[in-house]
Amino acid sequence: MNIFITGVCGFVGSSIARHLVESDSTIKIVGMDNLARPGSETNRRELVSKGIDVRHGDLRLASDLETIGPMDFVIDAAALPSVLAGVDGANSSLQLVQHNLLGTIHLLELCKRHHAGFLLLSTSRVYSIEALTSLSLDIQKDAFVVSDTTDPGLTDDGINENFSTAAPVSMYGATKIASETMALEYGLTYDFPVWINRCGVLAGAGQFGRADQGIFSFWLHSHLRRQPLKYLGFGGSGHQVRDCLNVRDLSQLVSTQIASGDRKNVPRTINVSGGQASAMSLKQLTQWCDDRFGKHAIQSSDEERPFDLPWVVLDSALANQHWNWKPEVSMNDTLEEIAVHAESNPGWLELSQ
Repeated sequence: MNIFITGVCGFVGSSIARHLVESDSTIKIVGMDNLARPGSETNRRELVSKGIDVRHGDLRLASDLETIGPMDFVIDAAALPSVLAGVDGANSSLQLVQHNLLGTIHLLELCKRHHAGFLLLSTSRVYSIEALTSLSLDIQKDAFVVSDTTDPGLTDDGINENFSTAAPVSMYGATKIASETMALEYGLTYDFPVWINRCGVLAGAGQFGRADQGIFSFWLHSHLRRQPLKYLGFGGSGHQVRDCLNVRDLSQLVSTQIASGDRKNVPRTINVSGGQASAMSLKQLTQWCDDRFGKHAIQSSDEERPFDLPWVVLDSALANQHWNWKPEVSMNDTLEEIAVHAESNPGWLELSQ
């Protein structure tokens, strides 16, 4: 099988690429990356050593894809992945749309030409900010919990795929849900398989953590190095909650999906997350770090950041029902592997910025 992976030198793209070649020696991978992210060169060298053909390219330029193919499946792991992209001054709104939406459309045209399957890595940020900030929340054990799960799209296990995706979802979320829609339409119109995975917060050793993405890695590395950390918004309490998905669990699902061809009567769009078992607040994460590394004082601030949410936990029941998938790596094991990596790589925070 020939696989093309975009964003191949990022944390997720490189992790999936390594998993695929290590689990099946017959898989041949061509990867593309613009190498703009700090640390991407580190991953490039390792991928090349494993026989992966890594090419420098920009998905905004259709001509950069002219020499790619034929292939059996395309995995779209390229994006400006921050919810602050397009509004924080680091990238313009047009760059965000071109990277996240136009790049995906160029890949869909590639799939159309080669009749290749398409797998899009999407995000929990496609769910409505207004609906999420309107949830009824209580505080239990230093974390927000939903007190009323009767709202449409909510279950006892979290947010399911029927939850509202109405605007606002952030500019970043809007590019991803637009990409989802275009992918589904291309697949139906031109008859090739499309799978869309809406991922929770991804984590694992080797992630380039920053405050706006890779929060678990960022928090552990910063805590260990005694860097300033701050609870922002929601009363400066640190009660905001996210679930955590180890990238190895995601890689296992992706491997199953691309090997399946085009299964019929299976939902094309699913949540993929660690769920309630891996849900943790920042305050709880700090306690874990205090126990592991020794105490470190965290500042509190009422400052509100755009698009911040108090609670996001995804229900991955469809993934379990239709793909027999569930996360296998526990929250504690994920945090421990990040901690070991942090101890072995003292300059990782600088490499991540």
